[in-house]
Amino acid sequence: MVTVLSVGQWQGSSAPIAARLTEALSGIDDLVITVGGDCGVDLAPLAAARAQYGDDLQVLWLDAHPDVNSPETLPSGSFHGMVLRTLLGDGPPALTPEQTLTPAQVILGGVRGYEPGEREYIQETGLKLYDVEHLTGVLDELHGPVYVHLDLDVLDPADFTSVSYPEPDGVRAEHLIDLISQLDTVIGAAITEHAPTSIKPAEDDILRRLGAAFLS
Repeated sequence: MVTVLSVGQWQGSSAPIAARLTEALSGIDDLVITVGGDCGVDLAPLAAARAQYGDDLQVLWLDAHPDVNSPETLPSGSFHGMVLRTLLGDGPPALTPEQTLTPAQVILGGVRGYEPGEREYIQETGLKLYDVEHLTGVLDELHGPVYVHLDLDVLDPADFTSVSYPEPDGVRAEHLIDLISQLDTVIGAAITEHAPTSIKPAEDDILRRLGAAFLS
């Protein structure tokens, strides 16, 4: 059984999306796919997965950006640039989950855009990182229950442009779809940062195929 959480259904709600997601996740023990919103929507589902699977959980963070800023290092204060660091226990206290991830649980994939200080943080914490060219190497790392964070800006702009922060030289869509279809222990995922300005049938097809790959 699969549960799909659409963030768009809570637009306009007075309650914070994180709180609504936490409420929706209560009691769900099947595959959960969260769709819509920025990277911040991953906070509640990933915290729930961490609480359920403990140290066995692995997180595949597919993103053009590592999202390991802190409130001190990111002048804009945009939380979606701090999500992974918060999940690792070094973010805004009010948003830091009770059970945090360890660097050994996280694998970064497709990262190629950095804010000041992010490279140093990755090196200091020992986070594993596979660049676009060597992305298939993540398949050798994943052996337990896996949660996949998918920021659509990991894709190459030649295939997908409907994102807020595009980066050149990304992962080609066919390659990403094939890689995701080879993951056989996925217990949760989020597809984030879709920012269309018009109807683009080719991109809609990529989205449908990515969703199907998670279910395959």
